[in-house]
Amino acid sequence: MGFFQFLTIIRARFWIAVGVFAACVVVSQIVTLRSPELYTALASVVVNSKSDPVTAAGYPGQGLTNVMDTQTDIVTSQRVAERVVRSLGFDRDPALKQAWLKTTKGRGDYVGWLAAALHGCITVPAPRESNVINISATWTDAKGAAKIANAFAQAYIETNIELRVQPAKQYAAWFDERSRALRADLEAKQKQLTDYQDKVGMLATDEHLDVEMTRLAELSSQLVAIQTQRQESQSREAQVGGNADAVLEILQNPLITSLKAELSQAEAKRQDLATLLDTNHPDYQRAEATITSLEARIAHETGKVIDSLRNATQINLRRERAIDAAIDVQKKRVEELKHQRTYAAILQSDIATAQRNFDAVSQGLAQTSLESQARQANAAQLTRATEAAVPSSPKRLRNLALGILSGLALGVAVALWFEKLDQRVRTDIDLQQLLGVPLLAGFSVPRSERGTTPRLSYFVSIASKALGFRAAAKALTHQPG
Repeated sequence: MGFFQFLTIIRARFWIAVGVFAACVVVSQIVTLRSPELYTALASVVVNSKSDPVTAAGYPGQGLTNVMDTQTDIVTSQRVAERVVRSLGFDRDPALKQAWLKTTKGRGDYVGWLAAALHGCITVPAPRESNVINISATWTDAKGAAKIANAFAQAYIETNIELRVQPAKQYAAWFDERSRALRADLEAKQKQLTDYQDKVGMLATDEHLDVEMTRLAELSSQLVAIQTQRQESQSREAQVGGNADAVLEILQNPLITSLKAELSQAEAKRQDLATLLDTNHPDYQRAEATITSLEARIAHETGKVIDSLRNATQINLRRERAIDAAIDVQKKRVEELKHQRTYAAILQSDIATAQRNFDAVSQGLAQTSLESQARQANAAQLTRATEAAVPSSPKRLRNLALGILSGLALGVAVALWFEKLDQRVRTDIDLQQLLGVPLLAGFSVPRSERGTTPRLSYFVSIASKALGFRAAAKALTHQPG
């Protein structure tokens, strides 16, 4: 369809299009006049996203957009709407009560029904790169719209405080319970350590283990010294069995040395007397007796030295056994003290762990107790809604423009639809499209005769139908059959 054909159809169906256009304009104006006047009020709140207890504290990595989307969801939540219903007293309005009973037959929650109805009266656009949330309320009167917008802003702030305080109260109660349990556990562990220290006689600052370890080291040193002495005495005792005169104690004994000197003198004297006197001479016999007496004294003194060496060996053996037994006892004592110290260290570690847990819970209790008493929200009302001077709806000029545009579009569509139902040949182009052959000739009818004289296309159409247009076309164009 060309533009000229389109204009021809619109001209032919002009009054149909005009009627549809007028009907659309009239309907738009009737709707405008019958629509109630609505007033819109705007209130705004600013949000401190850094201290947001619901989003920023729980998800510190998320951006401002997510935080503000969450705050917008809170504004439009059922909880905030129900708070607005109660604060404005809608739940006590008998007319609204009757409307609820009539609509729902008394089923469901009355306050929830009112809150759902209020949701249709407010608009909260999602903020874009801004901390400000705009709350617009639409109502039948300007005062009511302002009250609803301000009520939503105040209810949002109060709900925000509740969202911070209520979890803090729950955590505070939990921390208080845990604090009592951890305190009882800490006291029980401290009492267990004290009882154990009293039982084993150990003080918290006792250095008994170090003393016992020093004593064990001293006994070990004494054992080594006694073993050395015992080995020396045993070696000397073994030396006595071979050659007693080579024993150092005998060689260094002054009495034995003097007796040996006297024996040498006596033997020299006896030798002198043997050259002068007979063996039976009294002087010779006295010299012999003196030598015998000296030898007996030397043997006696030597035996005493040997006995002392043997006694020293036995004494060293006994001392070694005694010290060895004392070392065994001391080792058991040290092991017992180590066990006591280890067990006490375990108890002290349990006490330290219980103390850390108690301190952490106490710190959490103090923090949540302060947060549960908070009265400051992370949002504040930036601007209060005021009564609008003019209604925001209906918009007469906009509705008139919509009626005109829709009337034009619908009028054209209806005209084309009627043309589709009753197609007619109105132009030469229509005839060419209908028959599929070139146009040979045409003439126009005077304007004064158009009402009674048919157009050429009409006679051509009749002739083509009666005689067969193709044969006529071939004859006129001299084309062979």
